[in-house]
Amino acid sequence: MNRTIPPPIKDAVEFDIKLKPYEKFTLDNGIPVYVIKSEEQETLQLELIFPAGSWYESESLEATATNFLMKNGTSKRTALEINEAIDYHGAYLNRNAYHENATFTLHCLTKHTEVLLPVLQDVILDPVFPEEELQLYKQNQKQKLAVNLQKCDFVANRFIDKYLFGEFHPYGRVSSMMAYDALQTETLRAFYQKHYTYNNCRIFVAGNMPANMLELLNKHFGSTQWNGETSLTRLDLPVQPAEEKKFRIFNDENGVQGAIRIARPFPNRYHPDFPKMLVLNTILGGYFGSRLMSNIREDKGYTYGIYSQLYNFRQVSAINIQTEAGRDVCEATIEEVYKELQRLQNEAVPQEELDLVRNYMIGSILGDLDGAFQLIQRWKNLILNDLDENYFYNNIQTIKNITAEELQHLAKQYLTPGDFYELVVI
Repeated sequence: MNRTIPPPIKDAVEFDIKLKPYEKFTLDNGIPVYVIKSEEQETLQLELIFPAGSWYESESLEATATNFLMKNGTSKRTALEINEAIDYHGAYLNRNAYHENATFTLHCLTKHTEVLLPVLQDVILDPVFPEEELQLYKQNQKQKLAVNLQKCDFVANRFIDKYLFGEFHPYGRVSSMMAYDALQTETLRAFYQKHYTYNNCRIFVAGNMPANMLELLNKHFGSTQWNGETSLTRLDLPVQPAEEKKFRIFNDENGVQGAIRIARPFPNRYHPDFPKMLVLNTILGGYFGSRLMSNIREDKGYTYGIYSQLYNFRQVSAINIQTEAGRDVCEATIEEVYKELQRLQNEAVPQEELDLVRNYMIGSILGDLDGAFQLIQRWKNLILNDLDENYFYNNIQTIKNITAEELQHLAKQYLTPGDFYELVVI
């Protein structure tokens, strides 16, 4: 080997990316278990997912409150005892409620799995929703809300979703003091009984599993038809976007900074334009070298950072450009954003810039596939949205092969400034 000759540099787009397949098992009661094994570290991630997000609410905030309070007391353990049992073993039990689903995720050392699964079983199968915990939850959440409502970026995020989807749509509905006050233990128990059932559960496991992992899962989650069987109907709720396009809100008359949101509705991930739009969005504002960042941060100095993103909601998506800028330059910032949108419509993306973005996006995907925890997240997103690996590979091909002409056509179709909602909150 001649060490005076460096190895050839290989661009990320030249790699043939493969998505490592998962293993699928079924517990005795029919719960599917998706597994990515890895023996690199003595760690494990176990996630239980239920269709129990805000989409299924009959009363505001019941999905989030139910998910949060399930961990705060069972018939055998208090909230303190649950937290101490998890902390003692250096583990972490996180819970989250999103628009579509609610999750419980356990991270732990492999050797502690057998000790911690009974605690997780208690949380999932036997929550009692103590009244004192509900009152404490209400108090804490209302206090957080009062603090956050003083922040222009928090207020802007609430309003832009309301304008895009409608204030009564799950994607546009926001928390309020009245909604927290209205939460009742009986409501949470009813929501739990309907959504947290064995036939609505899916389990995702990644990492270094104990040899008897499936036996343990069967013992704690697969031996009975816990909470009975329920059939959930996913309602097709229409979005109700605002008629007016431009909004200026003065949340703090003395504020020196404004939160800017420029957004428009966009088809969901099942639409053929969605993978292409991911590339165009990256060029516009999806990474640190994007056009918005180069112009408005680097050249004009109006902000520390500006980004654009595509929402990945199941029913409908949106393009959202967001930043915070000095109060005196908010309007100038908006003007520069529109200039960049029109530039993408009127000028083809140079080949050098397109190659850079291709390599950035493929490189990011390579990083996202590094390790069992990242792989299971990728598979989870596909499985929960009724997609398969072909969707992943088609996206890769789109990134590698999309042309500047296709991107310009896409910009003309979706990046017309007059189609965007424009919001400034000071």
